[in-house]
Amino acid sequence: MLGKLLESTTLAQQAANNTKEQFANSPDLREEIMSAIIDALDAHALMSKQALDSESVRNGIKDILLNHAMLWEALRSKVRTGGEDPQR
Repeated sequence: MLGKLLESTTLAQQAANNTKEQFANSPDLREEIMSAIIDALDAHALMSKQALDSESVRNGIKDILLNHAMLWEALRSKVRTGGEDPQR
């Protein structure tokens, strides 16, 4: 979301010309935040739909979780430590 907000020339100009408090009250900031949230929702919905519609995408996700994100190891460690999240 930050990246999307940093792309806004309107917000950059307002940040340069206003105090932080004035900038925080900008209607443009509120609109840009809402737009960034909608864009993120759309992107996640599209990715989820692709995963639901494609076994190969789901298999790719499983590969990433098991071989790169260490899902199995994290779950085993969580059980061994009595339910504590080992990533924290």
